Amino acid sequence: MTQRALTQPEPAQGYAGDVSPQLAWQWVSSGRAVLVDVRTDAEREWVGFVPDAVALAWKQWPGMALNPHFDAGVQSLGERPLLMLCRSGVRSIAAAKRATELGATAYNILEGFEGDPDEQAHRALRGGWKLRGLPWRQN
Repeated sequence: MTQRALTQPEPAQGYAGDVSPQLAWQWVSSGRAVLVDVRTDAEREWVGFVPDAVALAWKQWPGMALNPHFDAGVQSLGERPLLMLCRSGVRSIAAAKRATELGATAYNILEGFEGDPDEQAHRALRGGWKLRGLPWRQN
């Protein structure tokens, strides 16, 4: 999957819009928005994370139950727009919708941290934050 680097958000239903990883990084690095990593603690620990992103899981491992602290976490983040990041850009849509319901201006980051799986079900080869060469670290 080749994703063009969007220069503006794309419209979305129920939240502020979709942004490319590159546009998200521009906004975060300029202080225009807050990056919120909605993946599980295990994903961030083992797969990698974006330095200085707010870790606020949408669902938590094991069981993938909704995080009961998500709403309070969103409400504590202030007035800047929120950029939601998950593994592939799916959970982050649900998180962006919920943050919008709570009064935030929330965007989904397309492709997520690892992008879509390829034919062998491997991630990080077809899009995503990591593949785009944006800042990330691994423990």
